[in-house]
Amino acid sequence: MPIRPENKARYPKDWKQISLRIRDRAGNKCEDCGVENYSIRDGSKIVLTVAHLDHTPENCADENLKAWCQRCHNRYDAPMRRQGIRDRKRAAAAIGDLLEAAE
Repeated sequence: MPIRPENKARYPKDWKQISLRIRDRAGNKCEDCGVENYSIRDGSKIVLTVAHLDHTPENCADENLKAWCQRCHNRYDAPMRRQGIRDRKRAAAAIGDLLEAAE
């Protein structure tokens, strides 16, 4: 999964090596659905990602990391993403309210 620019500094400097180690541990297969890395599904190339189960990039303990295809990773992250969208929308609306009140 692409790392949001504002979160990039939260990942350890050796994230690429950690990610590779976790994908190797999984035998280059999704640890949820079992699809193989770089195989084709529904006309799209599968690329394994590494998920933080607690959504905390600083926590790179093996038991907190899973090798997942994009579909499984997105499914797991969906509730967190929806909440983030709501929070950013609410924050933007609050800033707008503050600006209107200052006029």
